[in-house]
Amino acid sequence: MHARTRHPAGSGGPKKPHRWIAHVDLDAFYASCEQRDEPDYRGRPVVVGALPGGRGVVAAASYEAREFGIHSAMPTSEACRRCPDAVYLRPDMEKYRQVSREVFAVLAQITPLVEKASIDEAYLDVSGLEKLFGPPAAIGREIKNRIRAATALTASVGIGPNRLIAKLGSEHRKPDGLTVVEPDEVLQWLAPMPVTNLRGVGKQTRKRFDRLGISTVEELRDVAPTTLQKALGPKAAHSFSRQARGLASAEIVPDRARKSISKERTFDTDIDADRVLLDQLRELAAGVARVARREKLTGQVVTLKIRYAGFETHTRQQKLAMPTHDERVMLQTAWSLYANGDLPRKPVRLIGIGLSDWADDDTVQGDLFDEVEEQPADENLLRTIDRVTERFGTGKLQLGIRSKRDD
Repeated sequence: MHARTRHPAGSGGPKKPHRWIAHVDLDAFYASCEQRDEPDYRGRPVVVGALPGGRGVVAAASYEAREFGIHSAMPTSEACRRCPDAVYLRPDMEKYRQVSREVFAVLAQITPLVEKASIDEAYLDVSGLEKLFGPPAAIGREIKNRIRAATALTASVGIGPNRLIAKLGSEHRKPDGLTVVEPDEVLQWLAPMPVTNLRGVGKQTRKRFDRLGISTVEELRDVAPTTLQKALGPKAAHSFSRQARGLASAEIVPDRARKSISKERTFDTDIDADRVLLDQLRELAAGVARVARREKLTGQVVTLKIRYAGFETHTRQQKLAMPTHDERVMLQTAWSLYANGDLPRKPVRLIGIGLSDWADDDTVQGDLFDEVEEQPADENLLRTIDRVTERFGTGKLQLGIRSKRDD
């Protein structure tokens, strides 16, 4: 895709400038850092994560290692089976943080509108930079060249009218890729794309798409909204329909940080049975915990939300001694706030649970790389539950507490 300047027929002048959003994604970041610093590793499969012989997982794999089917989150034992001659390295956490700081310093020189998505990726609003660097393709090349000059690493860049298209663009030609998608090219560009490329397509959604005979974005667009809602539910159907049409936010918020994770359930009829409330709270806590673990977050404040008839709403909070992403801790805390607090004892219309007050970045980063160590039994159990849920859906495997009031 190449950026072009067009003028509407009969306008007599240029059209109003539109937003340009860029997504920058460093290629195989951890493995590439190791290959950069050790010439003997270049051109060889490199696996960063747990060392062979442990029960940990792969944190990152070089593109040479990916040719053997090795990928992040794969057990290291399986990676060794596929490629015993690969270079296996423990993560050098401080090195990756330092390189990340260098990359973000480069991006800040291009535009102040930089939103960090992770240690190795970011969204940028590059609207209006044409006067400085040229068209969007030139802006993308400038970003890539500056990163390479500063760090000797490659990055893939996608540029489009919103965050979704930019993200899909950066994935389009990895590694070292550059893709620019004009606003009036979005639908055509998306049409042949596998529907699995869209955001939020897990194993269960993929199965539902298969049953509907949907394999491409174009086929997704052709499905009647009622059919899609029946298969996926209203919220997911709406999200995928928007994505299939290339619609998404173009907002870039520097230093954006998720302040909390919460989930709630509104009942069709008010509930006064503790067993039902506890079961629902258990499910909600599990959902919040899965998101927290996926985003490498641990929180110290648990919030309970209760709503009665007439929109009478109460919230209660408790600060934990240690940050957590364990649903059992969250559930125990929230249920104690409900059962032992001063809340009215009457039928409940809505119940919800939230987690906030994140641990600092260093702690979270430590948690991230602890995944590649041999984990305690509890941590392994939590990750097993996440994998089962991803594969078979919610409710198949859960942890929780049992209250005397639930007997």
